[in-house]
Amino acid sequence: MGNGPVTDHRILWGVGTSRTLRALWILAELDLPYEHRRITSRSGETHTPEYTLLNPGQKIPALQEGDFVLTESAAIVNYLAGKHGAAKNLCPPSDPRLRARYDQWCFFCMMELDANTLYVIRKHEDLHALYGEAPAALLAARDGFSRQAVAAVARLKNGGSCAPFVMGEQFSGADILFTTCLTGAIRRNIELPRELHEYLARTTARAAYQRALAANQRP
Repeated sequence: MGNGPVTDHRILWGVGTSRTLRALWILAELDLPYEHRRITSRSGETHTPEYTLLNPGQKIPALQEGDFVLTESAAIVNYLAGKHGAAKNLCPPSDPRLRARYDQWCFFCMMELDANTLYVIRKHEDLHALYGEAPAALLAARDGFSRQAVAAVARLKNGGSCAPFVMGEQFSGADILFTTCLTGAIRRNIELPRELHEYLARTTARAAYQRALAANQRP
């Protein structure tokens, strides 16, 4: 359960993954009240009729606000930041070019770091009994993440010293996505450039991250 009374029937479904951590983290950053339904992946809990009605994809997380349901972690982060982030300076940028830069970071995280590399490793390493062993795919995924990590450092530097956060001086939802990808890489023993370890020291020291991490522990 989040802090405070649940005033708008907000429910966060899911626990125990980097993707549920993203949703829990933005809720913590915004100090939003919510009910936490701590269902886990590959436990059968995402295949119940109740949950399948919410998310036919049968994956976590899912955010429910009355009859409004959102199921992709990056979409949940950006929706909540856009709806509730003004007081915390967490709204995605309104300027078209800054918003494009923000979106670029979000899509980069979700595609180049998450789907194209980390998820390939998860499928063929952690879940090889389901998806099969694929040594070449694993090698390519690890190498791909390393190369994209170097590219990320170049973007953070943008011709100068590294910015504190992906959009500059201000923490944003894109940092939630980037951080969870980087910590996922560390768990898989992928070496990161020094600058990204320094970046992680800033983002993971946030009180909201620590609260979200605690809330994301499996039952």
